[in-house]
Amino acid sequence: MGVAQLKSGGLWKWRSFSGQPKRTVMCKWVCGFMLFSLGVISLFTGHVVSHLEWAQQLSKRSLLDISRKEPIDVWKSKYSKFFYGCSERGKSFPPAVQEQKSNGYLLIAASGGLNQQRTGITDAVVVARILNATLVVPELDHHSYWKDDSDFNDIFDANWFISSLTKDVTIVKRVPDRVMRSMEKPPYTMRVPRKSTPEYYLDQVLPILSRRHVLQLTKFDYRLANDLDEDMQKLRCRVNYNALRFTKRIQSVGMKVVKRMRKMAKRFIAVHLRFEPDMLAFSGCDFGGGEKERAELAEIRKRWDTLPDLDPLEERKRGKCPLTPHEVGLMLRALGFANNTYIYVASGEIYGGEKTLRPLRELFPNFYTKEMLANDELKPMLPFSSRLAAIDYIVSDESDVFITNNNGNMAKILAGRRRYMGHKRTIRPNAKKLSALFMDREKMEWQTFAKKVKSCQRGFMGDPDEFKPGRGEFHEYPQACICQRPFSYDKTSTDDEEEEDIPGEVHNNTSSGHGHLSSADSERDEVFPD
Repeated sequence: MGVAQLKSGGLWKWRSFSGQPKRTVMCKWVCGFMLFSLGVISLFTGHVVSHLEWAQQLSKRSLLDISRKEPIDVWKSKYSKFFYGCSERGKSFPPAVQEQKSNGYLLIAASGGLNQQRTGITDAVVVARILNATLVVPELDHHSYWKDDSDFNDIFDANWFISSLTKDVTIVKRVPDRVMRSMEKPPYTMRVPRKSTPEYYLDQVLPILSRRHVLQLTKFDYRLANDLDEDMQKLRCRVNYNALRFTKRIQSVGMKVVKRMRKMAKRFIAVHLRFEPDMLAFSGCDFGGGEKERAELAEIRKRWDTLPDLDPLEERKRGKCPLTPHEVGLMLRALGFANNTYIYVASGEIYGGEKTLRPLRELFPNFYTKEMLANDELKPMLPFSSRLAAIDYIVSDESDVFITNNNGNMAKILAGRRRYMGHKRTIRPNAKKLSALFMDREKMEWQTFAKKVKSCQRGFMGDPDEFKPGRGEFHEYPQACICQRPFSYDKTSTDDEEEEDIPGEVHNNTSSGHGHLSSADSERDEVFPD
């Protein structure tokens, strides 16, 4: 008799069986034996182990052990159908405090580029909830490296943002004039430490908010602890995966690019190359361009006066260097993506231009960018880097497979979203192990190289079993918002046979909803966001 896994209300339950009398007798015999075993375990460990815990561990271990032993399907995770996003508001979660009864108005100045600001906005809602404050629609960063002067409502649907979170937090577009006129001093401004706990906000921030009534938190990115209680984590998910909806204009252009890719191919992959000059300079790595490259990147690096001197070879050995476009192409071909695979490249200015991209184009001739697919529609957005980044975000999210080349903000945000949307395949290069392989690739046959690449990448493919409790950012691993369906060995094999001939675009059955929408622990991460 098999044991099935079922999660409901945070508890794991046995699947009930009914049927033949012989099965009933057998069930009683097995259950009796299991209870006896549990008693023995409890006797020797001093821990009372419930049958629910045992069922949880047995079912989970069986599924994950199987997935680790099987060949990797590069297009999708075989076990993704057993997982789905679940961020519903709990019945015991109190309604939002109304504006008149709140502790004051919270102003948030987000920091960095589009995706770093997205994390700040998400956490700002949670902080407002912790403080019982009225949140003013956050301000976006106009002074970062990209100098994008877009406001919140130029990128996100502000009305939807406010209305979709009505039950969680009260949000207004601006502080009322009567409140501003009644203030004897300008709003108090402060900057909280990175990864601050809810207790810090209650002890250090709330007294100031209560006293001044209007408080601004500046450079707000990653200013809230990674670990929160489940209700607050689910609120994070509701903000990030539902409330932050792009404007109709951005959404329209992004989906046009997706449809044009789908018209050419049933399925496609999106690669976030992250090989812009500023990123390479910031990394402190060497990319084989000789003295000319070193001089150019060193000049760009002068923009950040707090960066330490780094040894390029040591950084590469540590896995801190982005792969070159050629290396990305070699990794993908070694994993099993064919020469005729359609590839969408999400990127800004590529260092070295066409010369740098040529080896990737040769490996994947069906090579496209947003500029190639929507040049006329993009023209009004060209002065605004965040709006262009939003197009890449949409297409990457809708792709069948997303490949990151740097574990920065966009990579983390999209990896988390794709996990939430049913563990859509997301590949992150194991740069630490791959760097040694690339340095020695001329010394081995292609088959040997490909075998080693596949071995290196196991555990870096976006599968459900990759998460390790206590590690990783919540935005990248939103575990509190991912639920699991019952697991059945027989159903697994049957479903695979049924899905074998399904067209590529139908495989993506956990759509993010883009098609119908109306619309790091270190300070070094903070200096250079993406």
